[in-house]
Amino acid sequence: MHPLQWLGKRDRDFAALRRAGRAAIVMPALFALGDKVIANPMLATFAAFGSFAMLLLVDFAGPLRERLQAQAALALTGFVLVCLGTLVSQSVWLSAVTMALVGFAVLFAGVVSSVLAGATTSLLLAFILPVTLAGPVSSIPDRLEGWAMASGAALIAVGLLWPTPMRGPLRSAATGACKAIAARLRAEVAYLLSDRDEALERDRDHAIGRSDDALAVLRRVFLATPYRPASLSTAGRTTVRLVDELSWLSAIVAQAARPAPGAPVSKAACAVKVAAATVLERGADLLGVVGGDSAELHAAMRELGEAVARMEESATASLPVHRVPGAGGPGAAADESAEIGASEFITSLDPSFRAQELGFAVSSIAGNIDLTAAAERRSWLERLLGRQPKGMAGALSAAQERATAHVDRHSVWLHNSVRGAAGLALAVLVANEAGVQHSFWVVLGTLSVLRSNALNTGQNVIRGLSGTVAGFVVGGVLLQLIGTDTTLLWFLLPPAILLAGVAPAVVSFAAGQAAFTLTLVFLYNIIQPAGWKIGLLRVEDIAIGCAVSLAVGLLFWPRGAAAALRRALADAYVDSAGYLASAVDFGMRRCDFSAASSAAPAEDAVRAAVAARRLDDTFRGYLAERGAKPVPLAEMTSLVSGVGGIRLAADAVLDLWQREDGANAGDRSAARGELLRASELVRSWYEDLGSSLVDRHKPREPVGHDIVADGRLVDAVRRDLGGEDGKASATAVRMIWTGDHLDAARRLQQSIVEPARAAAGG
Repeated sequence: MHPLQWLGKRDRDFAALRRAGRAAIVMPALFALGDKVIANPMLATFAAFGSFAMLLLVDFAGPLRERLQAQAALALTGFVLVCLGTLVSQSVWLSAVTMALVGFAVLFAGVVSSVLAGATTSLLLAFILPVTLAGPVSSIPDRLEGWAMASGAALIAVGLLWPTPMRGPLRSAATGACKAIAARLRAEVAYLLSDRDEALERDRDHAIGRSDDALAVLRRVFLATPYRPASLSTAGRTTVRLVDELSWLSAIVAQAARPAPGAPVSKAACAVKVAAATVLERGADLLGVVGGDSAELHAAMRELGEAVARMEESATASLPVHRVPGAGGPGAAADESAEIGASEFITSLDPSFRAQELGFAVSSIAGNIDLTAAAERRSWLERLLGRQPKGMAGALSAAQERATAHVDRHSVWLHNSVRGAAGLALAVLVANEAGVQHSFWVVLGTLSVLRSNALNTGQNVIRGLSGTVAGFVVGGVLLQLIGTDTTLLWFLLPPAILLAGVAPAVVSFAAGQAAFTLTLVFLYNIIQPAGWKIGLLRVEDIAIGCAVSLAVGLLFWPRGAAAALRRALADAYVDSAGYLASAVDFGMRRCDFSAASSAAPAEDAVRAAVAARRLDDTFRGYLAERGAKPVPLAEMTSLVSGVGGIRLAADAVLDLWQREDGANAGDRSAARGELLRASELVRSWYEDLGSSLVDRHKPREPVGHDIVADGRLVDAVRRDLGGEDGKASATAVRMIWTGDHLDAARRLQQSIVEPARAAAGG
């Protein structure tokens, strides 16, 4: 295999090679300028490590303008941290306390934005370097000048040296999923309207396979990073919403593709599918460009709305409310007849319900895509003033919401932030009290190996130390061969930096530590030749840092994310089921004319969204942990994904009843009572599921399909919500559709109960 092919398989888009190549050019150049031309070792050190932080340790995504803005913001924040670190560096205890505060702030801020999360190590290094290189206030100008040189060079390098192509893997995956689902909908409609032609059946099956593959890619891209891939930009926030919505849409499409045996084809429902496919295609086109025109998407959305309205009118007008002949008679025969009538009644509404559900899901997706395009069409002045498209909260509100979601004692992100802050502060304290020559390496070693649980930290200690020792051995041998000739070290420095940037991504963490050790050995021997002793000191200092990390990992939440994941799952299911129950209750109050103006359950919706976000971040932490998983990943993923289905079902129920004005005649109490009872059964089951995950007991069996309850609901609808013409009212249809949404949440129990049992026992 060609070396570039081998590298390309391990380094997507050669991202690590780009970063390493820039650093290999910029870092030695700045170091030479500061050390040999300006003759200021402090300036040279900050210029070298500043370029290392801003070119190797961070790689912002998005358009070039956004990447440069993020790079500039990183540089400006670094100025503040360099000043603060220098000011507190003279006092051992003050430097340790400040390290704890800064460490926690930087680590916890990552939950707000993927941009901040990706820049965490760079920001920490901007403080670790000055706080561990103790210096007076008079040294601040030299340090800032070095950081400024690194900042300017980094901006130029990112913009001109092999600029990274615009990377939006999540957006690209969402675009592909929209197109694939649209193709599947068209293939299914063609198959149904052809009276199930065999050739079209094969086309449909191929389209289903491509759709499933596209959704799998979307989920894989979404979960590929240990932090949620959502920046505070409006476009970033709207794009990340598409993941849950497209996953839910895929489940709806799959369910709609399984009609009852012998059921007639609903042409009105097929028309909704075709209109939905057009909306998805126009949405995919809009996602494929930056700031495109939404006119075609708006036109497609109007056509979808009209198709859904026609379908709802058709379903309402064609559904007879009267009982089937013979129903209602005495004895068992009457019960059997009533059950058959109820089943036929509900089945007849199934195609229209699926179409209505599909229309709502696609409309939600299109709305988010429209907001994405609207955000990207804003002028620079509108962006500067923070003006948001209608329907979107500002960046500050979004940041506050995301941070608040993790101000919870069970939050893994909070645990990791506290653990990281404690480890860094302890490393600063130990390094200063022990009087080591390079306390910077101690703290850097702590940062490198500290992970979310004691097992992972211990594993990283072994890899970190082995890599450092390997780098020391190689560096020692080379220094013995080179002697005191620093000229040759200057030639070896760029390849060492290149290797330090590429090795962690394409080889291993240990290889990266070895290359970084080699880089530091060369760097410090250029400043002050000391031979192999520099490498030995680094091994000693890294060992101290690793010991600090291991101690902190054992003291602070040593079990990591597994236990927290069960709690996060429990909270998410309980809060989402509560939101669904509140949505049903809202609908039942909404259909009463005296309460038609009742407010939607906004607090329950927010609570469910917060719990779902915390679950997502916890699940990412769980995936990032090494070691065996007690529950197969596929089962755990389905357990996590189920939360989104319940929340979106609640959204659909709200949308269904917000169009109800309560004006239709009839006593709704009987039908309302049946739906509220069904809602409480579903909610109760998910609450028991939550307690089983926390208390580690076996969850109870899923709620079975209650045919008798269906019959009572249909009886109530027939009796109380029919029109004078003997046809069903719109309220009656909404009642049945609400029952269908609840039934979908009930059926979900079958697919998650076994993974839940495994998680509770694991």
